[in-house]
Amino acid sequence: MRTRSEALADRGRLESKAAGALVGLAIGDAMGDIGRSQEHRAKFGIVTNLYPEAKSTDDTEFGVLTAKALLDTRGALSADAVAAAWRRYVLDRGGAKKRAGRPLYGALANLSRGLEPPFSGRYNIMNVDDGAAMRASPHGIVRAGDPEGAARLAALDASVSHDMDGIWAAEAIAASVAVAMADGSPDEIIAAGRARMPKGSWLADAMDRAMAICEAKPDIELAYEELHTALWTPEHASAPEAIPQVYAIFRLTGENPRRALLWSANFGRDADTIAGLVCSLSGALHGLSAFPAAWVEQVRKPAGVCLEFAAEEDMLALAGALVSLALETR
Repeated sequence: MRTRSEALADRGRLESKAAGALVGLAIGDAMGDIGRSQEHRAKFGIVTNLYPEAKSTDDTEFGVLTAKALLDTRGALSADAVAAAWRRYVLDRGGAKKRAGRPLYGALANLSRGLEPPFSGRYNIMNVDDGAAMRASPHGIVRAGDPEGAARLAALDASVSHDMDGIWAAEAIAASVAVAMADGSPDEIIAAGRARMPKGSWLADAMDRAMAICEAKPDIELAYEELHTALWTPEHASAPEAIPQVYAIFRLTGENPRRALLWSANFGRDADTIAGLVCSLSGALHGLSAFPAAWVEQVRKPAGVCLEFAAEEDMLALAGALVSLALETR
C-alpha cells in the first residue's frame, strides 16, 4: 500500500480509481438487483450483463447522499452535518421513496421527530444491517491512503441510522476503499476492514468464519454454498452476514473484476449491496477501466427510485469532486 501522499500525487490515476469506486457501486448495485430477480433468473439463469432495465437502488443513491454531505462540509464532517444533509436532500423533498432498507426509513422518521444522532441510529429498527456500509465508499475516496481517517468519517455518517455492528461495517468498508485507492493488495484491503471489527463482536466473528471458509476452500466455486449457509440470518440480511460475504467474494476473485461481479451479482439475498460493495472495492483497486464503457454510461446518472435528488447527480462528476476534496484536505 502506498502512503496518502503517494496516493494523492497522481491526480489522473486517483480520478480513475475514485470513478471506479463510485461507478462500481452503481454497476454492482444494478446488476445485483436484477441478479436476484426471479424473472431474470427464469430468462437467463445467471446475470452476466448490465441489461437495459438495470438501474440503481438505495445503495447507490445513499452513496450519493454521503458524497454530497462530504462535499457540502468540505470534508469537515460531523454527525450533525450528516443529519442536516438527510433533512435537506431527503426529508425536505418528500422523504425516501420505495426500495430503502428498514433502518433508513427509521432514521428518517427519527430525524423528522427531532431526534439527533447517535440516538436517531441507536433507537432504530434493524440498525445492524448493511445500510450504512453500502454508502461508505465516498469516505474511502476522500481519505485515500488513510484507512483510519476514512473509518472515522464513516462512523460519523453511520451513527445517523445505525449502531454497533452496523457502524463497524461502515468503518470497515470505508477503510478498505481507502487502502484500495492507495494500491493496497487484496490482502491489505481485507485486513484494513477486519481491523475495524471489534474483538468479540458479531461482525468480527462472522468475518473470521468467512475467512476460514476461504482458507479451507480457496476456489469461489467450492466456497460459494457455505458462504451462504454458514452466515445466513433468518428473515433479513444483517451486516454480519453480508459484509463478510463481500470480503470473501472479493478475496476469492479480487484480481478479476468481471469474475467478482459475476459471483456477487448472482449471490442472491442482499445481492445489490454485496455486488455493489465488491465492485466498489474492485473499482477503487483497478480504476474505471475495470468496467465496460457502455456500463459506465448506463449507471452514471442514478435512477432516483429511492432518493429523488440523486437523479440530478452524475457519478463521474461526483467522483471528480471527491478527488478535488481529497487534494484540498491532504
